[in-house]
Amino acid sequence: MERAPSLQILNDPRALDIAQALIQGFDRHYTLFRQTSAEAKQRFEAADWHGQQRAQAMRIEFYDARVGEAAERLETEFQVSVLSRETWQQVKLYYIGLLIDHHQPELAETFFNSVTTRILHRSYFRNEFIFVRPAVSTEYIENDEPAAQPTHRAYYPSRENLRETLLRIIDNYRLDREFEDLGRDVEYVLAALQSQLGEVKLRANFQIQVLSSLFFRNKGAYLVGKYINGFHETGFALPILHNARGQLVIDAALFGEDDLLLLFSFARAYFMVEMEIPSAYVHFLRSLMPRKPRWELYNALGLAKQGKNVFYRDFLYHLRHSSDNFRIAPGIKGMVMLVFDLPSFPFVFKVIKDFYPPQKETTREQIKGKYLLVKSHDRVGRMADTLEYSDVAFPRQRFDEELIAELKHFCPSLLVEEGDSLVIHHVYIERRMIPLNIFLQEASPEQLSHAVVEYGNAIKDLVSANIFPGDMLWKNFGITRNGKVVFYDYDEIEYLSDCNFRKVPEPRNEEEEMSGEVWYSVGARDVFPETFEPFLLGNPAVREVFMRHHADLLEAAFWQSHKDRILAGHVHDVFPYARNKRFRRRGDSPFSSFQAGDGLPPAAAAGHSELDRNPI
Repeated sequence: MERAPSLQILNDPRALDIAQALIQGFDRHYTLFRQTSAEAKQRFEAADWHGQQRAQAMRIEFYDARVGEAAERLETEFQVSVLSRETWQQVKLYYIGLLIDHHQPELAETFFNSVTTRILHRSYFRNEFIFVRPAVSTEYIENDEPAAQPTHRAYYPSRENLRETLLRIIDNYRLDREFEDLGRDVEYVLAALQSQLGEVKLRANFQIQVLSSLFFRNKGAYLVGKYINGFHETGFALPILHNARGQLVIDAALFGEDDLLLLFSFARAYFMVEMEIPSAYVHFLRSLMPRKPRWELYNALGLAKQGKNVFYRDFLYHLRHSSDNFRIAPGIKGMVMLVFDLPSFPFVFKVIKDFYPPQKETTREQIKGKYLLVKSHDRVGRMADTLEYSDVAFPRQRFDEELIAELKHFCPSLLVEEGDSLVIHHVYIERRMIPLNIFLQEASPEQLSHAVVEYGNAIKDLVSANIFPGDMLWKNFGITRNGKVVFYDYDEIEYLSDCNFRKVPEPRNEEEEMSGEVWYSVGARDVFPETFEPFLLGNPAVREVFMRHHADLLEAAFWQSHKDRILAGHVHDVFPYARNKRFRRRGDSPFSSFQAGDGLPPAAAAGHSELDRNPI
């Protein structure tokens, strides 16, 4: 149990100064974070898609930079690395006092942890010095300043004035760009809402609540809220996009937890949201998606360090209330990563090996760089997010001996045994999925067809995001509970624009034609898509489905044409909802962005890009 230090030890005059320096460091970080998030609105209005992508990547780097600045300041001004145990206890107590009226106390506690653990040896990482549990409640935090924007706005319409209320809700966001026809789009939304409500009577408490900031990601802005009628609450989101003429349109109306879970998927990039009180946003979003853990919502809001902190607390809680052992994860073992799991916990732990087979020409730093690329890139619903940790202490007695032997053989430089703990210096944690190769072995014909089509859709969505997955074997993809195929092995990914896609040259003579070796020159970044076939399509049932829907993936021209478009500055549309959710407008194209989604269940059809060509 975490105990506050005794008031009797508040006798070091440096402690308050150190606590104030720490809070100043955090406040600087959150000011910059919030400013970048707020500027997403201007970038959206200006259709500055490349600027949005750059800001997304840069924002991820803010936190570590501010932590480094704060640690350097504390060491320079206070020589904190040699402070006594008693002084650190006082620093923490003063810091708690500074958080009482703070609007982001949980984030500030995490910042405190990050700075102190950078300064102190891990043997100090205990309750006296860091926030193992939250010390300040985030319930009912309010900004009482007169001009402050509330976390959400509430509207109380009747059936008769629902249209006017919806118009007012949209108008209140003050988007500085013209809608093509807002009245028409609101009619679409109204029809969708009326369909949700049906003939149910509107109760006295009927209201529509919307979060005060739009959620910006990639080329979209999302209005997020819920309607309340009696005892029923239903979340919704309205995607706002630019049409081909640069005007705004409301593209769809998404209702219910399942639609919102796709929008806030762990396989998508983080949102840009202007928030004074992040915990209030998380509380509101959890009322829409009760199955979504708080740490994932913090991640979705771009607060990845807070997400990591909350996740780790959940993990420790799970360890205390479970008894099964960590084991080597089922499936084909990787050449670069050693993967283990805890059967009762729906995540896998990935550790970079110390050495690799000769065909893997890579280094630990290069692999870490690939994972960072994925973290900062638009994951378009097709690349799993990862949580990266340093110096994680696991209970030694909970590890299978076979796993211990594997770790000592493949990762000795990352392993330290300290008493009853096994400390791993660097580990990635990722949501567990069924590997696609295993799923295909056990699938019915219908499931196999769906999975193969989804596999091709996943690759095409990655292409749209300027990602070449490198190793496209089935084992490197997983299938989620809602039928989505997601890529999760990143050690060979490259930017599509950095690759050179070639057709295998025709042999010049019989000797070359009969050769079992590659007889033509191959550059470091050369890719020959037609050579994928022998590795992917040995199963006749898989081959039949793949060739019917995704044969173009075996053609160099397909890859090179999309590389050329990306190099020309084109940013593809990839949406986190099914094709059949989109509003049809007179003169629209036939939804080329979702051609492959036809006939699939909504969850499986979600997220297809304009690269999809073959309707089912």
